[in-house]
Amino acid sequence: MTSTFRASAGVIVAIAFALGITALAQQAPQPQPSTPAILLEPSKLSGPGPDMYKVIVETSVGTFVIQVHRAWAPHGADRFYNLVKSGYYDGNRFFRVVKKFVAQFGIHGDPAVNAAWNKLFLPVDRARLSNTRGRLTFAQGTPDTRTTQVFINFGDNSKLDIDGFAPFGEIVTSMLLVERIYAEYGETPDQGLIQAAGNPYLLQVFPRLSFIRKATIEE
Repeated sequence: MTSTFRASAGVIVAIAFALGITALAQQAPQPQPSTPAILLEPSKLSGPGPDMYKVIVETSVGTFVIQVHRAWAPHGADRFYNLVKSGYYDGNRFFRVVKKFVAQFGIHGDPAVNAAWNKLFLPVDRARLSNTRGRLTFAQGTPDTRTTQVFINFGDNSKLDIDGFAPFGEIVTSMLLVERIYAEYGETPDQGLIQAAGNPYLLQVFPRLSFIRKATIEE
């Protein structure tokens, strides 16, 4: 399952090179003006979250709500709470969308932020619930490599349970809206290039990707 949620870099390097994206990737990452400064200091975003909380996710295809249960996966729930509260997911693209499987997001549009979080692996959470339709789970290569990427299960993906994919929340509004997330690019966007070049790469090569306008904790 390692390759399932860690797409190999270089899938479309030739296209990216033709468009000048590789030049962007080679530059030292600089924070964009709109990037909250706190996102460059991950050590300040590590406190525990509430036992339960809701996240309102405003996207380019509509708004849905996530209910998070800390008891399901404490480390994942805490990380998600801190990322949402700090504005990490605002502007994120749904870069990996496979019909009847998953919609994945969580690579930031600013390469400097990606560099700050890239190796901040979460402790392992045991999968207490199954990866069924509407549940959210942190992506990983192995159970000790979770950072910021999250996927929404479109169907019954219980086959992932044995590999340690631990759901921490679920969609509590209609999944029909979530299924409107643009899926025609599939797994083509290159995760390595997104990490290195950010949203400029995605906007130029994959302009139709759906994205998160704003994610907020419901008060």
